[in-house]
Amino acid sequence: MITLTKIRELDLTAAASIERPQHLSAASGLVCLNSFIYVVADDELHLGVFRSTDNNPGFLFRLFPGELPDSKADRKKQKPDLEALTMLPSFGHYIHGALFAIGSGSKRQRRRGALAELDAQGAVSGTPQTIDLSDLLSPLDEHFSALNIEGAIVSGDELRLLQRGNKRQTQNAVIRFPLSTILETLSVNARIGSIAPSGINTFDLGSIDGVPFCFTDGAALPDGNMVFTAIAEDTEDSYNDGPCAGAALGIADNDGKLLCLHQLEQPHKIEGVDAKVEGDDIKLLVVTDADDASVPACLFSTSIRPNDV
Repeated sequence: MITLTKIRELDLTAAASIERPQHLSAASGLVCLNSFIYVVADDELHLGVFRSTDNNPGFLFRLFPGELPDSKADRKKQKPDLEALTMLPSFGHYIHGALFAIGSGSKRQRRRGALAELDAQGAVSGTPQTIDLSDLLSPLDEHFSALNIEGAIVSGDELRLLQRGNKRQTQNAVIRFPLSTILETLSVNARIGSIAPSGINTFDLGSIDGVPFCFTDGAALPDGNMVFTAIAEDTEDSYNDGPCAGAALGIADNDGKLLCLHQLEQPHKIEGVDAKVEGDDIKLLVVTDADDASVPACLFSTSIRPNDV
C-alpha cells in the first residue's frame, strides 16, 4: 500500500466568477516546471498556477475565452473537459516550449485543446492558442466505443495519450503519435489533422470489488517507461461520475507491458501526476478531484522505487 502526504489545498487568489469557489475542485492534470506547479481542472476554462516555493494561493491563467454556467449540470454539458496536461519541447515560435492542455474527447465540444507559451523561466506568457483536436481524436472512435482521454505524455519522439476505460468498457490504452508530426502541424495550424497512431497498447489493470482500475494520468520517466495513476470509479460511462472504490499508482514499460500496480492506502481520486527520479526513488506529486465543487482539490506527495517492481 502507498501512503500519500498532503502538501496543500489548491486555493486561489480569486475565483473564475462570483459564484465559483475560491479554489480548484476538479484537478485533472499536472505539470511541475522549475518552481511552477501547473494544474488543469476539468470544469474550468483556466489553468491553475501555483509555486512550489510557498503555500500562497495560486491564480487562474485563462486558456479559453467565454464563461461557463455556474450550475453543475449546465457546466458539465458545456465545459471543454480538460483532462490532460503535458509540456511540449521547443518548436515553431514557442522557443521555450509550451504547455498543451487536452480535452477528453468524450463529447464533440470536448475535442479541443489549448497551447500556452512558456518563457525562459518556465512561466506561462502571452495569449493561449485554442487547438481543434477533432480530426486527431475522431478516428479513435473506431478503436474505442467510449473515447475518454485522461492523460498526455511526451516521451522521446512520441506524444502518448492515455485512454481511460470504465465499468462497462474496461479497456485502457496508451495511444502513440509521432511527436515531430504533431509539432510540425502546431507550428503552422490551430488544428491537428488526422494522424494515424504509430501504436496502441491496451492494458488490464485489474479491479477492486468488481470495479476496474482505469487510467487517470501519466508521466514519462527518463528510461522511456511511464508512471501512471489509476482509480476504480464505479461508473459505466465516460460522462457520469461515480464513487471511488480505490486508487493506485503503477509503472508500464516502453513496450506497453505493465510492470507494477500499487494500491493507495486511502482511495483519493487522483487525476494528475508529475514524476521526478531522485537516486533510487521516483518522487511523485499528485492532484485530486473530489467531484464536489465545494471541496478543494489537493496536492499530495509520495514516492515509489523502480527496484521494487
